[in-house]
Amino acid sequence: MPHFLIDASLPRDTRHVIEAAGYQATDVRDVGLRTAADPDIADYARRSGLCLITRDLDFADVREYPPADYAGMVVVRTPDDAGRTMVLGMIEAFLGDPELIQRLPGRLAIVEPARVRLRPA
Repeated sequence: MPHFLIDASLPRDTRHVIEAAGYQATDVRDVGLRTAADPDIADYARRSGLCLITRDLDFADVREYPPADYAGMVVVRTPDDAGRTMVLGMIEAFLGDPELIQRLPGRLAIVEPARVRLRPA
């Protein structure tokens, strides 16, 4: 069962959504990484065995952040005008697919409003 590392690009309520779905979550803002650079956040996730969840599209660059090196990467790709409710709804829908969640280690998931793309390891 993955333990998610929530990037500062996501609403604080993301933790509640993840925990309500039965998973553990740690927010970067609670471990001193609120203003950390992307490589530092990725390194923390990798070293800690956490699955990073973020809206930051830079983490979708598999050359910079090879999915096989991580316990999973989840990039929530929202429209520019997406509000908190939409973002949290997308995350909740994504977490509602336990089979998909089991396949996350070593993979990149791109969560979009109408679909989820899972890149292989």
